[in-house]
Amino acid sequence: MTLTQDTIKTVQLIPPLENGDRLTRMEFERRYHTMPEVKKADLIEGIVYMASPVRIRSHGKPHAYIMTWLGFYESATPGVELADNATVRLDADNEPQPDALLRIETGGQSRISEDDYVEGAPELIVEIAASSAAIDAHDKLKVYRRNQVQEYLIWRVYDGEFDWFILKDGEYRQLEANAEGVICSQVFPGLGLDKSALLTGNLAKVLEILQQGLASAEHQSFVENLG
Repeated sequence: MTLTQDTIKTVQLIPPLENGDRLTRMEFERRYHTMPEVKKADLIEGIVYMASPVRIRSHGKPHAYIMTWLGFYESATPGVELADNATVRLDADNEPQPDALLRIETGGQSRISEDDYVEGAPELIVEIAASSAAIDAHDKLKVYRRNQVQEYLIWRVYDGEFDWFILKDGEYRQLEANAEGVICSQVFPGLGLDKSALLTGNLAKVLEILQQGLASAEHQSFVENLG
């Protein structure tokens, strides 16, 4: 495509995204679209947050484990949709790009816009956070709660912790593991997680426990209802 002089001038007039910018969601998108080299940026409470280079053990590998776990669930659950780093339009001041999301395609809280963005709150969001000091554990948590994200999962890698919150009466309450050490989703039947296996890097055990959930009567009933 050949750029005209008017197009070049227009691009030059649009400032680049910068960490800490205070923008409306419309202006955030306008600037983001002129920076194809930027792969991840969040707008949280009207403030721009841009990702640093990603380390493998503190983010890349944990992210891969989460996507594998959720990918197996999606493959066995027609009617739910998994996305990796998809932009979500939540409200006028918030457009995050969560590490992972799981949504109910028909009859759920969110929809896909004509320009291919998620609009509204997915049922489940996962963030890989460095520690309890990260924005994921504070500002994003408040934004997701206010916008009715039903389940919010945070893997605090440096802290060696995994938090799973469920929205109850307008507040996030932490889900606890059962007697077998498994945390079970209340929104997505059959989606269970062996927390200890995940934190110790035992992906085979994580998937084994998930397979048990996928074979349950609760999961089968959920799939039939989605259909």
